[in-house]
Amino acid sequence: MIVKMLLMLFWLPVQAAAQGFAGLGTDAGGFAVPKPEPEFAFPQDHGAHPDYRIEWWYLTANLTGPDGTAYGVQWTLFRSALAPETREGWSDPQVWFAHAAATTPDRHYVAERIARGGIGQAGVTVAPFEAWIDDWRMAGPSFDDLSVRAHGADFAYELDLQADGPLIFHGDAGFSVKSVQGQASYYYSQPFYEVSGTLMLPSGQVEVTGSAWLDREWSSQPLAETQSGWDWFSLSFDTGDKLMGFVLREDDGASFSSATWIAADGTTTAYPDGAFAAQPLALHDVSGRKVPTQWAVQLPDRGIDVTVTALNPNAWMALSISYWEGPVIVTGSHTGRGYLEMTGYE
Repeated sequence: MIVKMLLMLFWLPVQAAAQGFAGLGTDAGGFAVPKPEPEFAFPQDHGAHPDYRIEWWYLTANLTGPDGTAYGVQWTLFRSALAPETREGWSDPQVWFAHAAATTPDRHYVAERIARGGIGQAGVTVAPFEAWIDDWRMAGPSFDDLSVRAHGADFAYELDLQADGPLIFHGDAGFSVKSVQGQASYYYSQPFYEVSGTLMLPSGQVEVTGSAWLDREWSSQPLAETQSGWDWFSLSFDTGDKLMGFVLREDDGASFSSATWIAADGTTTAYPDGAFAAQPLALHDVSGRKVPTQWAVQLPDRGIDVTVTALNPNAWMALSISYWEGPVIVTGSHTGRGYLEMTGYE
C-alpha cells in the first residue's frame, strides 16, 4: 500500500496526460530531446541526465547453477523527472524506482522500490560508479567491474560482473530511432559481462555463473503517441555473436522495428525498420493476460532464423508498472540464451 501511495504522489503526475505505453509517448514539453550524431563522454554519461524525462540502468543476466539448472536475474533502476532540474531535499523533481527479479524454470520472484530524489535515498555517481536505491546496489571501480545486489521477500542475489568486450552503441552511433515520426533515445549497452555470484531462493543458496547484458537509455519522448508497447530481445548465441532487436507495436496493428548485430569481437551493424522480424508462435495465460512466450525471430541478412522460448512463461512483473520480462532459450539456425521484455499486454 505504501508503494502504491508513493507511486500516486510521484509517478502519476507524469502520467496525467499519458500517451503510449506508460506515458512514454507524452510530448517532451520543456525537457531535452535526443539529437542525431550524439557525442558521448565517459564516465559522465554512465550517470544521470536530469534534463531528460526518463532514463534507466537495466541489467539482465542468464545464469547456470552447479547442476546445470538455468536461472535469470533482472536489476533495473529508473529515473523519471517531473521537471528538467534537480534540487536539494524533498522538492527535487527527480523520481527514482527500481525493479528486481529472479527467475527459475518454475518460479518467478519480483520486488520493487520507489524513492524521491534529493534526499540520498537513490541516485547514480560515476567515479567510482554506483547506482543505488535503498540497499539495492550496482557499484564498482568502473562500469566494466561491478557488483550487484538486491533482495525481495522470497529471493536475493549478489553478483560480480566483469566486462570482456566494448560498449555497444545502437542505431546511428547511439541515436536510436523508435518510430517513423522520429521519436528517439540515446541507447548503448555493455553486453559482454561475465558473471559469478550467489542466488538465494526459498529452496536454498545457489552458486551461479553466466553472462549479463546492461542497457543504458535516456529520452524525453521515446515513443510515438500511437505506440502501445514493445517486444525487445537480447540474444547471446553460442558462437559469441549477439543480437539486440525490438518491435514497437502501433495501435492500428502496424509496427516499427530496429536491430543491432554484435559480432563476437564487438563490431556492430545497425539494421533499420523492417530488417528484423519477430512473430508470436504461442500464447500463454499469465496474470489474466494472453502473452506470447514463444517467438519466431529472423534477421535474414545474418542468416538468423530462430525460435525464442521463455524459460518460465509466468515471468510477469506484477508491479506498479506491469510487463513481462524473463530469460529465454534460443534454438534453430543459432542456439544460445537471452532475455525477452514485453510491454503493453493489458
